[in-house]
Amino acid sequence: MEAKMGKFFESVGAFFGGGDQIPWCDRDVIAGCEKEVADAANGGSEEHKSECIMRLSWALVHSRQAEDIQRGIAMLEASLTSSSSPLQKKEKLYLLAVGYYRSGEYGKSRQLVEQCLEIAPDFRQALTLKKTVEDRIAKDGVIGIGITATAVGLIAGGIAAALARKK
Repeated sequence: MEAKMGKFFESVGAFFGGGDQIPWCDRDVIAGCEKEVADAANGGSEEHKSECIMRLSWALVHSRQAEDIQRGIAMLEASLTSSSSPLQKKEKLYLLAVGYYRSGEYGKSRQLVEQCLEIAPDFRQALTLKKTVEDRIAKDGVIGIGITATAVGLIAGGIAAALARKK
């Protein structure tokens, strides 16, 4: 019985915890990428500079810091129009979708991941992210319905108690 209760509480915790399979990135990795971009700007080829910027963008959208995520989103959006190949566009759309997911903008994230999948329908990371985003949207809907039902119940109970006192 105790094991069943433990599994129940673990599953409830996982539901509300919002665990996903998207990796996180530490500040020291971001700092290393920033140094790499600065070094590439001082004499590297455009291709090398672009690769360094992509690594920095990846690190930023995978950060735990909201300001890093927003910075990564801005960098990716600014560079999206200059994507010369479908592969680059796919990668940037995917990273943008991760950034918007991390910042809680699930609808925008789903839209971007679907654009990414139009370019590469078998892109496994994008397929996984799409499922993660859809699960999160569904979970938020269930939580919203629960909160609404609780509020309606409390209001109805308050009204019933007020009416009972009047009689």
